[in-house]
Amino acid sequence: MAIIKIRKIIGTSSKSFEDALKNIVEFVGKDKYNLTGVKIVDQSVSLEKGKIVEYKIVADVAYKWEDEK
Repeated sequence: MAIIKIRKIIGTSSKSFEDALKNIVEFVGKDKYNLTGVKIVDQSVSLEKGKIVEYKIVADVAYKWEDEK
């Protein structure tokens, strides 16, 4: 039987939403090699002088739960 744990993570990028999501997966994947999925909960951007300067994604990251470090 597998137990899945979900963590809420915010990823950012100056390039795109796709890059922000990639940053989440790569960052969490360094510690959690057993990732099972990602659900995007929210997306937003930060603006300066009417131009996008940062893309943000809030995501629920799921992974098979084992004893935490």
